[in-house]
Amino acid sequence: MTYARDEERHGITRALIYARVSSVKQKTQGHGLESQITRCAEYALRRGYEVIETFQEDISGKLIERPGMNEMLSFLSTHKDPLVVIIDDISRLARDVVTHIQLRGEIARAGGVLESPNMQFGNDSDSQFMENIMAAFSQHDRVKNAERTKNRMRARTQNGYWCFTAPKGYRYENVEGHGKMLVQVEPLASIVKEGLEGYASGRFETQGELKYFLERHVAFPRGKHGGVHFTRIKKMLECALYAGYINVPKWEMYDLPAKHTPLISYQTYQRIQDRLNGKAAIAPTRRNSSADFPLRGFVTCHSCGNTLTACWSRGKTKEYPYYLCPTRTCEMRGKSIRKDRIEGEFEDILGALTPSQSLFRAARSVLEHLWDERLRTHKTRAQGLIKQCSEIERKKEQFLARIVEADAPSIIKAYEDKIRELEKQRIILSEQIRKSGQPQRPFAELYRTSMEFLGNPLKIWSSESFADKRLVLKLTFADKLTYVRNEGYRTPKTTLPFKVLGEVLSGESVLVGPEGLEPPT
Repeated sequence: MTYARDEERHGITRALIYARVSSVKQKTQGHGLESQITRCAEYALRRGYEVIETFQEDISGKLIERPGMNEMLSFLSTHKDPLVVIIDDISRLARDVVTHIQLRGEIARAGGVLESPNMQFGNDSDSQFMENIMAAFSQHDRVKNAERTKNRMRARTQNGYWCFTAPKGYRYENVEGHGKMLVQVEPLASIVKEGLEGYASGRFETQGELKYFLERHVAFPRGKHGGVHFTRIKKMLECALYAGYINVPKWEMYDLPAKHTPLISYQTYQRIQDRLNGKAAIAPTRRNSSADFPLRGFVTCHSCGNTLTACWSRGKTKEYPYYLCPTRTCEMRGKSIRKDRIEGEFEDILGALTPSQSLFRAARSVLEHLWDERLRTHKTRAQGLIKQCSEIERKKEQFLARIVEADAPSIIKAYEDKIRELEKQRIILSEQIRKSGQPQRPFAELYRTSMEFLGNPLKIWSSESFADKRLVLKLTFADKLTYVRNEGYRTPKTTLPFKVLGEVLSGESVLVGPEGLEPPT
């Protein structure tokens, strides 16, 4: 191997330094570049070279096209006299034999003379042979490192730990007993959870509606154009990590249980996949029925009895939110009601629902009885689910036996697909068994939450969760609210707990003791 214009080193007094690391992480979290430059500068000082420029970059050593290298070659070409190019090690020039040979030639043709503190470059056959051997060794070391890294990542993935880029809503942290693993980061995790569950349930009918929801949250990261790209949304919807499972198709890993805490259930994840694949029919939802207008569809027009719609109206400088009646034959059609007014008056109604301690004491015994009944029901249901899991395992074994006997690839693939589908069913049943066996919250906490709601539904309504707001509407009011423009709400019909509460407070009725309910025995 010979190189054009490979100059004698005698008489050259000026030099360049070229330093390279493989990744941005090595550049920002280590001292690889600084160490290389320091060693090259020391070498230049010993040889009496004047270093006139330093070039550095973070890029793979197997690539030929490199911004820093191209800049250095242009710099060399602008100088008539040859310059020494100092590299710390042959691996810093390239980690691939073909790349090394090509870059070595380009440096020589541009007027550069390659030198290194760690080896001697020359044009004689022995020097070229050693140079090629070292370049081949550097390539072998790169490939071997990649294999070792891949094997470590594969083994850790099999143990339930994600080893690639953290999905939105998670980040890597050192956890005792686990090492680096995914942990949820707020408020992003809650935003992603609400988005995924909303798409699964049909609250977001299209990916475009989910995109709009995500872009409304400042905490959700944007792309370079300031929005959330549909590619990112699709990846988020297809990501099994949010359900606590790992899929790595290139390693033939599917539905491996992960160690990190999931955001959604596997059943919710499957509903999302069914929607993406066109298998799930979601009833169309009305547009604007979003967190912007929580009362939309729940408040009716006094004149015609139809529900109010809502919209944003664009002014000269900004948009303004309004509720209004859309009925064509209604005299109030199109006459807007400010969002802050109609929702403010609604909050006044919620604030007027005052708690009664006597009602709370009676409610506790009823709730505790219902709690015990529900636990017994869940235990019975769990036993049925366990039987279903056993049946699924039996079917899987049957298909595995058929695979062993089958010869045709198409038949084998059909059996494998069936086994994978059965495994998905088993995972969903396992989730349901876990939830049936253990209540998500103890009775004391559930009772406290229920009493907090009865005592102050306005507090729950004031949360940022759209689902919480809709829940308040369903649990508090027995029918839709009627609104008169410029006057306000008509008297609302509350649900039974609040109705009894109102009667107790007004003195129209009183709570009776146990002996008033049935004859003593």
